[in-house]
Amino acid sequence: MKLAAARIPAFLREPGECRVVLLFGDDAGMIRDRAETLVRAVAGSLDDPFLVTELPREDIKQLANEAAGLSLMGGRRVVRVRDVTDAATEPVLAVLKSKAPALVVLEGPSMATRSKLRTALEAAADGAAIGCYPEEGRALEETIRETLRVGGVGVEADALAWLSQQLGADRASTRAELEKLALYVGVGNRVDLDAAMTCVGDLAGLSLDDAMYAATTGDVATADRALEAAVAEGAAPVQVLRVAMGHLQKLHRARLAMDEQGLTAADAAKTVRPPVFFQKVGAFSRSLMLWPAGTLAAAMAALAEAERGCKRTGWPDDALCRNAVLTLARRSAASSRSGRR
Repeated sequence: MKLAAARIPAFLREPGECRVVLLFGDDAGMIRDRAETLVRAVAGSLDDPFLVTELPREDIKQLANEAAGLSLMGGRRVVRVRDVTDAATEPVLAVLKSKAPALVVLEGPSMATRSKLRTALEAAADGAAIGCYPEEGRALEETIRETLRVGGVGVEADALAWLSQQLGADRASTRAELEKLALYVGVGNRVDLDAAMTCVGDLAGLSLDDAMYAATTGDVATADRALEAAVAEGAAPVQVLRVAMGHLQKLHRARLAMDEQGLTAADAAKTVRPPVFFQKVGAFSRSLMLWPAGTLAAAMAALAEAERGCKRTGWPDDALCRNAVLTLARRSAASSRSGRR
C-alpha cells in the first residue's frame, strides 16, 4: 500500500497488521530513523535478542524462515534488513504469501524509483513502501521546531530561517545538530540567530550523498567532511562503498549515453534511473565531464575490491572505505586542474 505523507508518523508508531515495510529514498538518515521507530514500536527496543533479528543482505533468501519464527518470550518479532535491492523481491513475496507473524523492515537507500520490490509492496494489502527524501520548506521547519520542542526549547523566526538553510540534507545529521543546539541553549530558553550560528557546526546538513557528489567533482575537502559526518551518524564502511558504487554506476550509464548518442551532459543526466535529484543535476553534469566511461569502469572495479577487503576479518575497513572515496575525489580534482574533458 501507499501511504499519504500525513499518515506516515502514525503508521510508524503503530504499523498494525502490516507485515513488510520498505523504506527507500535519498535521505539515509531518515530511512534509519524511521526504521528504528518501527522496530521500537513493535519490539520495544532495538537490541532485544528475542524480538529483533538483523538479517544480512547476503542472507535474504532466509527471510521467510526468519519471519516465520516465534519469540520464546512472547511478543511480535521484527526482522530488519539493510541495503536491500530488488533481489529481495521473491523472498518478500514468499513472506507475504506465508502469513508469517513478524514485521519485516527493509532499508533500501539505493532503491530504483520503479523497482520490482517497491511495486510489489505498494500493491500488497499488508505491505508498505515509504519514500524518505530530504525535507525542505515547511516540512523541514516543522521538523526543526518539533526536535527543539522535545529538547525543551523554542526558536526565533530568524534562527529558524537560518537553520532551514543549513540543515535538511540528512535527517540523522539534522537531529544531532538540533539536539546539540538544545543542550547549548538550555531547557526553557529560545534559540536565537547568534546561538544557532555559534552552535551548528560545519558538518551540519552534509550527507553521504554530498560526499559522493563532492568526490566526483573534485571537492576533496567537502568529500572528507561529508564522509566524516556520515560515519559519525552510523554509516558503515560497506554501506558507504555501496552508495559510492551506485553513484558511479549512474554516472557510467549517463556517460555511455553521451558517448554513444551524442547527448550533452545535462541531457544525459535526465536519462538515468533512479532520476538525479534536481538540486544535484549541476554537480552530476560536472562529474560527467570529468569522468570518461573507461575511467568510471576502473573506479567501480576498485570500489568492488575495497568492499571485498572490508569483509575480510582483521582488515582496516574504515581506512579502506575512506581511502576509496578520497581517491575518487583526488582523481576528479586532478582531472579538473588539467582541464581534461
